[in-house]
Amino acid sequence: MTSFEELGINESLIRGVQELGFESPMAIQEKVIPLLLSHENDLIANAQTGTGKTGAFGLPLIQRTDIANKSVQVLILSPTRELCRQIASDLKKYAKYVKGLRIVSVYGGADISRQMKQIEKGAHIIVATPGRMDDLLNRRNKIDLSKLRYLVLDEADEMLSMGFKDELDAILDRTPGSKTTLLFSATMPAGINNIIRNYLVDPIEVSTGERNSGAENVEHIRYSVHEKNRYEALKRIVDFNPDIYGIIFCRTREETKTVAKKLVDDGYSVDALHGDLSQIQRENVMYKFRTGHIQILTATDVAARGLDIKELTHIINYNLPDEPILYIHRSGRTGRAGRKGISIAITNLKEKQKVARIEKLLRKKFELNDVPGGDAICERQLYHIVDKLEKIDVNHHEIDRFLPGIYERLSGLDRDTLIKHFVALEFNRFLDYYSRNEDLEVPVLRKEKRQSSSARTRKSGKRKVLHAAEPGFSRFYMNLGQKHKLTPPDLIGLVIQGTRRKNIDIGKIDILKNFSFFEVDELHTNYVIKGFKKMEFNGVQVNVELTRQNPEERVSHSVRKKKKRKKRPKHVTKHH
Repeated sequence: MTSFEELGINESLIRGVQELGFESPMAIQEKVIPLLLSHENDLIANAQTGTGKTGAFGLPLIQRTDIANKSVQVLILSPTRELCRQIASDLKKYAKYVKGLRIVSVYGGADISRQMKQIEKGAHIIVATPGRMDDLLNRRNKIDLSKLRYLVLDEADEMLSMGFKDELDAILDRTPGSKTTLLFSATMPAGINNIIRNYLVDPIEVSTGERNSGAENVEHIRYSVHEKNRYEALKRIVDFNPDIYGIIFCRTREETKTVAKKLVDDGYSVDALHGDLSQIQRENVMYKFRTGHIQILTATDVAARGLDIKELTHIINYNLPDEPILYIHRSGRTGRAGRKGISIAITNLKEKQKVARIEKLLRKKFELNDVPGGDAICERQLYHIVDKLEKIDVNHHEIDRFLPGIYERLSGLDRDTLIKHFVALEFNRFLDYYSRNEDLEVPVLRKEKRQSSSARTRKSGKRKVLHAAEPGFSRFYMNLGQKHKLTPPDLIGLVIQGTRRKNIDIGKIDILKNFSFFEVDELHTNYVIKGFKKMEFNGVQVNVELTRQNPEERVSHSVRKKKKRKKRPKHVTKHH
């Protein structure tokens, strides 16, 4: 096994690294550190978050910094305030025994004048967000980057996705051409390639694995549920994992707030991270989460950018993101620093294509599991309580003086009864809840039945329209079809628009030439019936009706109506 010493890291830095508990370098560090210590070439490193890339560029750049020279020699740009502070903190820990090194972090939401004064006192290394760095460069007392030797673009893809392209271009234009540029990115979108072409010269490329692939030590699990059961499924997943320390990703800030409030009301240790929080509120939430005062965060992708917490056990996708690459970023937040992690997706019947796109990008399949049932959850919780009792630290000095009174009060209970009482003290909540709630229905079985039915239809070469709605669904007729250029996504959009319900569960869709049939969770039947008045699609008035008769009867009825409309009254004169 390679050591940091063998990679060329000096004794002062090795002392700092060892105090952090790192005994041997990670894969990206083994590849990058020797290159940066022996070459001046530009570098492109394709590495996921949490693979040790801060140490990969931080250790050699600290070692190559000329302490006697008080000018800025290293500039590290990162996408968010949290990541900026985390990188600066890590570098200071590495350099604990490097005398005279000054590292300054600058980011939005803090006093810019104070940050400027810190730099003026002397900064060998600046860690900055692009927006704040651009602001500082545009000030009257400009930061002098003329002696800059290294520029690091950390999580470059995130900086571009957050809209920092103009700031990056402006900063890069003000750095000397002689510098060495190091680009670290988990993915390589088109914008990254433009930066590489414009600002890097003959870069060396390093990768610790296949591009855009998920972390190898992350287990990907999927639970398929009816839309109406999404929150109930989330509760069961959390209950089934009592030691969870993770993030629940939601699509919108409102959903983030709603899910967090429901979980808090149901007795879970949760807080929300979203764009409506002030910086002080955000820092307070993050402090509680980092210190373990809360177990779970609900967050949007934007709000969670830059969070760097290595101990996360679970990532839960309450809703899948629209872009598959965002799932890669989400799941990459667990299973870090050599630990195992679990990424969970809660999906419904409409998300088959999203799942397929994510699996293609991951180059692996989700493990499709049934939502945990009451018995399984109660068993898991019971043994969790027993484990806590077994491993708890006892402060004998404080407790022993109370024991005589405790023994006296419990003297009427035998050993078995005493154990049952202590376990039930915490366990009764789960036992009571799940004794009153049945296991969730698994919609995957119905979907597979439909798929096999579709396969038989394709094999016979004939299109078959189902005559009855699936159990729990209402079936509707719509007067739009293929000739109106109606597609399944269009139909789903019309249903959501008409009912004004984003989480409506839509089942089977049959789009024929002149008309269509679709199924909706029967709980929303009245909303569908009332929701399509005065709605148009491609210039055609939309007509939706609940149908219980044989669809073939609906077809013949529609044709007869159409023919009747074509017949012109005798008294109407046709003008040429």
